[in-house]
Amino acid sequence: MNKTLEKISLIFIDFLTINLAWIFYYYFRVESGLFEMVIKPSYFLPMLVIYFYWAFLFFAVGMYRLWFANSRFEEISKLFKTTFIGVFVLFSLIFFDDIGRPGVTNTRYLILIYWGILTFAVSLGRLFFRALQRYLLIAGYGRRNVLIIGFNKKSKELLKSIIRNRPLGLDVVGFIAVEDKNIGKSYNTVNVLSNLDGIEEQIKLNNIKEIIISIEETNHDELIKVISRCDSLGVVIKVVPDIYQMLTGQVRSASVYGIPLIEVNPKLLSDFERKIKRLMDILISLFLLIFSSPIILLTAIAIKLESKGPIIYKQERVGLKGKKFTIFKFRSMVQDAEKNTGAIWASKIDSRITKVGNFIRKVRIDEIPQMYNVLKGEMSLVGPRPERPIFVEQFAKEIPFYKRRLLVKPGLTGWAQVKHKYDEDIEDVKNKLNYDLFYIENISVRMDLKILFRTIFVVILGKGHFEK
Repeated sequence: MNKTLEKISLIFIDFLTINLAWIFYYYFRVESGLFEMVIKPSYFLPMLVIYFYWAFLFFAVGMYRLWFANSRFEEISKLFKTTFIGVFVLFSLIFFDDIGRPGVTNTRYLILIYWGILTFAVSLGRLFFRALQRYLLIAGYGRRNVLIIGFNKKSKELLKSIIRNRPLGLDVVGFIAVEDKNIGKSYNTVNVLSNLDGIEEQIKLNNIKEIIISIEETNHDELIKVISRCDSLGVVIKVVPDIYQMLTGQVRSASVYGIPLIEVNPKLLSDFERKIKRLMDILISLFLLIFSSPIILLTAIAIKLESKGPIIYKQERVGLKGKKFTIFKFRSMVQDAEKNTGAIWASKIDSRITKVGNFIRKVRIDEIPQMYNVLKGEMSLVGPRPERPIFVEQFAKEIPFYKRRLLVKPGLTGWAQVKHKYDEDIEDVKNKLNYDLFYIENISVRMDLKILFRTIFVVILGKGHFEK
């Protein structure tokens, strides 16, 4: 089945099983007869509220991410942990509401009864759906055409594993050779279709949905070339684990029917998670702008009193998918700081930084005006820090994968900012890129909240600029 149908089916299955669990729980909790069910109007509204509560939690923890032959044990394990935590939040509200109401038993074991029924019902529904999905894949429905990049012992073993495991839903159309001498060869009736130069044509010609990279560890240049060419073609890219160490921190891994594959640049956020992230950006940035208004006023006065020049400093930066925008900051340097030098980094001891500027940089007050960029949608609260166009082009030439930072909106703070110091040289940029790519491939609402909380401690402790 296609991705949209898969997601709708999962939501429908959970809708049925979550509400079924509520019906059984309501029966055991309120009704006295063993086989008697009394339908009450007051019962439907709580049932809908409870359903949307669980649906929100399931979305938040990623239980509606699209399936790639995930272990059913892992899926049920995640369900177990989510319901275990969620049920205590739910019952703290329910017990508070039950206080003083006659005829309602405030016995703590009711928590375990509902949790058990819910977990069993939802698990059963998902196992049934996965079994049906597996059956359909074996029968030939919803299968995906695949290219294997590389023609070597490892890629041949991979082909045999895919053929043996038909529930994967993968049909290998052909090999793409790294070396021209292998063009025209075949293995197990699967042909080598072309070299790397013909990969885009083969993807379009054969309706390829996924490519699996199975090349030697020494062929780093070919790996980079493949990823660069296929990033914009809408195909899923996976690599075999021998190349994992080279991409540490840049991928999300999964074990598939005994075949370990690593997905490069999976779909980063679901539509729901993206909306939640945007809502968080708007609400938190508005709150911070209002809360910090006295600080904004005092900072503006201090900047104006100390040195000539505008209070707000504007600069062009590169955002999502390479789109340029104007960033706003409190001015922390003397006016026309780069007039004679051009674009250069701030150093640890920089005579261009004013006394006020040094302080507001240390506690990050200089970043407050960027809340306006967040409200406009040019930035997010959390993401890789935006860089100037001249530096983006320079780093892209020197550092592989640098432009992958542009796959998400730039942020006011980020994983690199709470884990590493400010950039002083190219080595700092390389080190921080690992943190940025780790964030991109593991992006989630939970990850954003974690980074926001850690940023608070960074600001309180006065770290984040030149401290380690």
